[in-house]
Amino acid sequence: MEYSTFSQKQMQALSWWCPGSPFEARDAVICDGAVRSGKTLCLGISFAAWALWRFQDRSFAFCGKTIRSLKRNLITTLLPALEDAGFSCKMTESENRMELSFGGRTNRFYLFGGRDEGSAALIQGITLAGVLFDEVALMPRSFVEQALARCSVKGSKFWFNCNPENPQHWFYREWILNAEGKNALYLHFTMEDNPSLSPEIRARYRGLYSGTFYERFILGKWVAAQGLVYPFMTDSMFCDVPAHFERFAVSCDYGTVNPASFGLWGLCDGVWYRVEEYYFDSRRAGSQRTDEEHYEALEKLIGTRAVEQIVVDPSAASFMEVIRRHEKYAVIPAQNDVLDGIRRVGVALKQGKIKICRCCADTVREFGLYRWSDDSVRDAPRKENDHAMDDIRYFVTTILHREDPFFAIAAPREEGEENRLY
Repeated sequence: MEYSTFSQKQMQALSWWCPGSPFEARDAVICDGAVRSGKTLCLGISFAAWALWRFQDRSFAFCGKTIRSLKRNLITTLLPALEDAGFSCKMTESENRMELSFGGRTNRFYLFGGRDEGSAALIQGITLAGVLFDEVALMPRSFVEQALARCSVKGSKFWFNCNPENPQHWFYREWILNAEGKNALYLHFTMEDNPSLSPEIRARYRGLYSGTFYERFILGKWVAAQGLVYPFMTDSMFCDVPAHFERFAVSCDYGTVNPASFGLWGLCDGVWYRVEEYYFDSRRAGSQRTDEEHYEALEKLIGTRAVEQIVVDPSAASFMEVIRRHEKYAVIPAQNDVLDGIRRVGVALKQGKIKICRCCADTVREFGLYRWSDDSVRDAPRKENDHAMDDIRYFVTTILHREDPFFAIAAPREEGEENRLY
């Protein structure tokens, strides 16, 4: 692995616990701020080094929103870095456990996912000497507090990292605004704190986000979502229909009283285009349609094209059953994490991985109207002008993301960058 010079902020994250450090007596460290600022891996290395310096034959925890995301975001880059530094690392995948050894000491590190309120039960009963939370703002409070309560070993410490969210978020108000009261060291990162990033790479990341996500992921601010969800979707972002396609898929947001929106997608030269749509608003039409009538419209939308799969609103169980019963198309339920999906759609549009053709009039209309709600406590789009927006989100999170799973984490790295320390 290639190591670049550490910045002053990264060095603080790496060494805050060391003997002689002015922060040695702190109980926790909190690192927040911009994406690709170098906080995650530095904190992981620091956590492992502290554990092996301070303890022998103890248990620790790495926590992420899911175990899969934890491995992807941290563990797969952390283990090679530790091995290069002289650590011995043994991973037991079946138990989501690893053993780290250094200087004659060995400790156990368990991996936990804090997806929802029920996740707190997964970590009950274990005794820990320390815990690291990767993207703590994405975890429920009950899970975080249960994990903290497990740290009953004398000398245990807490390690947090995250990108900013809503300023009313419990972690921001409880821990970041009250860092001194929690006896925690608070370190705020920007991309300039990562010397591995060239000016060109920083510029590319700045181009990936806009609006609320730009302020959070690039400027590192805890701000409330407001205004248009996709403010960059001006007339110049829409395109004409290409002449040929290699593959086809369909995304569906199903509605009876609310509008139903189906999008036909075609792949051309590595880009998915929304080339046609079916949009039925029962209020506008003055009548409702049955599942079978919507299915007939779906068949008409597809025509003779060989559609590989149809992704559908996961709550539309009856409509999915109609599609299955006709035995003509493969249907799958959509992934439905709204905020993560909006973020992925924004990045996919900015990167040109998906494009919207001008002939999709209702989609173009909704892009100009889709706004964040005025709720200052919770980030959520308004439940209006969101039906094409939802079916586009289903396509990106369920079909595009599955084929290209890393596109929405950040911009792809340049050739040769994969082994640099970030």
